[in-house]
Amino acid sequence: MDIKYNDKLKKLPPYLFIEIDRKKKEAIARGADIIALGVGDPDMPTPDHIIKAGQKALEKSANHQYPFGAGMISFRKAVSEWYKSRFNVDINAENEVCALIGSKEGIGHIHLGFINPGDVVLIPEPGYPVYNTGTIFTDGVPYFMPLLEKNKFLPDLDSIPNEVVKKAKIIFINYPNNPTSAVAPRDFLVKLVEFAKKNNIIVAYDNAYSEMYYEEKPLSFLEIPGAKEVGVEFHSLSKTYNMTGWRIGWVCGNKDIVAGVAKVKDNYDSGAFQAVQEAGICALTSSQECVEEMRKMYKERRDVLCDGLTKLGWQITKPKATFYVWAKIPKGYTSAKTVGKLLDECAIVCTPGNGMGSSGEGYVRFALTVPVPRIKEALERIANLKW
Repeated sequence: MDIKYNDKLKKLPPYLFIEIDRKKKEAIARGADIIALGVGDPDMPTPDHIIKAGQKALEKSANHQYPFGAGMISFRKAVSEWYKSRFNVDINAENEVCALIGSKEGIGHIHLGFINPGDVVLIPEPGYPVYNTGTIFTDGVPYFMPLLEKNKFLPDLDSIPNEVVKKAKIIFINYPNNPTSAVAPRDFLVKLVEFAKKNNIIVAYDNAYSEMYYEEKPLSFLEIPGAKEVGVEFHSLSKTYNMTGWRIGWVCGNKDIVAGVAKVKDNYDSGAFQAVQEAGICALTSSQECVEEMRKMYKERRDVLCDGLTKLGWQITKPKATFYVWAKIPKGYTSAKTVGKLLDECAIVCTPGNGMGSSGEGYVRFALTVPVPRIKEALERIANLKW
């Protein structure tokens, strides 16, 4: 049988992190002692109290049925209370929150609720590949907003052509940012709300890294007056609580946009597993000491890697948030060649900047997902390289 993929699937670039994982496995098969600094997957286990809450929830027969709908009201209330405590933002648990099977799922599905063929989606680049994937699947038109160092890795909203703005229906914004680790200041978020209101554009704000900070606490988009009129915020328990495999997150904010995402989900999945939602409730409502310990751990790793690379001549700006280090590559190399050299000669896996968008050329992304001794070993390997 001649199997042919449809045109949309053909348009998709290879999913970057699957490719990175494939290359890592190939190197391991060759016997390499890989130090994996590529994919942003926490290496520490989910805290015990959350695991125990999940185990207890698994024993409840009521949780073994279809969950359906926007999520358990108890989970949505936990989200609402967490937003009030963390950001002083009021979220109506009844109609302004929808549980997600990880924020990636919601980010990929929102297009289906609001994008018609030919509509423009404004996408930061370099950026999370799923912003564009959802655009392709809905026959939308991506318009990439470069994140440049000279603009502090913020999109230049004023430079977007008027004819593009007129056709735009959604703008994706992600701060603290993956991959650049930049943090959005309040004045930019105020401008974003004004831009969205003026042009009737939905803001889809990806705030998955809000708790991975080292100095000042990052903002929620929803803290800005008027934000709830124009947008929603996606959040996840994955990075904050080392729960990447549990697949639990949420979208919250404008009730009509939340309802649109929920309607899409009603037709695509049967909701997030209730036992996992109960574990999420435990994570959000229990002591946040585990989150503070997580920040201390990543800060130590950040300082060791950044200070070490700086001593070796790399140009590094220490991230204020996220567990990524956005590093300028050595002169005379491309992002791809740098990644290849580090893998082939050092058995170090990292992410090419241009793999997340053309504006990422000239950089590589290191994820702080191995213990300090392994980071020190990686630095020793890099120190022996001849560029």
